[in-house]
Amino acid sequence: MADLPELTRNQKLVLERLTEAAGPLSAYDILDRLRTEGIKAPLQIYRALEKLCEKGLAHRLESLNAFVACDRSHDHRSGLTAFAICSRCGQVDEFTDFILRQRLEGWEAAKGFHADNTTIEIRGHCAACTHAA
Repeated sequence: MADLPELTRNQKLVLERLTEAAGPLSAYDILDRLRTEGIKAPLQIYRALEKLCEKGLAHRLESLNAFVACDRSHDHRSGLTAFAICSRCGQVDEFTDFILRQRLEGWEAAKGFHADNTTIEIRGHCAACTHAA
């Protein structure tokens, strides 16, 4: 986790659990995984998650009320970030799309609307689950 912004102990622990998880985790899932580290209160997890999301190191998946570590394999400034969520196995793929961002900005300009937050979540089945069906 080199080249990360300065993080508190709790933020580092939460980010580590998100990074090593096979899928999205709720705040209570994270709390259960960190009890042995001395974290006992949900508020400690929520505060760490809030800061990690602010720093762009984690994302909240609204439809699941869960969190994932940021993929960081792409530049968030280059496009709108979206998530493809497999309804069967829970795999989450994060991606950015420049065209989608442009279209949203065009719509906002035409309507005089300013989006404070945009979360796009696409539900379906990943390739592995599609082939297994």
